[in-house]
Amino acid sequence: MSLDRFERWLSTLQAEWPFQVRLRLWPLLLVALFALCLLTALSVVMTTHMTRVQFAELQRLEQEKNQLQTEWGQLLLEEGAWSTPARIEQIATERLEMRIPDVNDVEVIRP
Repeated sequence: MSLDRFERWLSTLQAEWPFQVRLRLWPLLLVALFALCLLTALSVVMTTHMTRVQFAELQRLEQEKNQLQTEWGQLLLEEGAWSTPARIEQIATERLEMRIPDVNDVEVIRP
């Protein structure tokens, strides 16, 4: 039904105009292919850009992770140093003036 209307409209258009209107399919196909090509190129450029942005973010996060792991290792070493018996003995001697008693200073209490 609509094809008949279109043909009728086309025939009246050709009769009234001084030139003949010819609808050809190939120019429309060329325009559609060109538009498709442009859209594909745009999507490739956008995908490449997003990949580069995400790779830069990944590198930044990996660098931050390495810094945090280094800091964590230093904290573990420091914690180990704080809890060693030699350090506790040194602090007790320097700050609290404590010392290991001599044999003569020891008294044994019996019950």
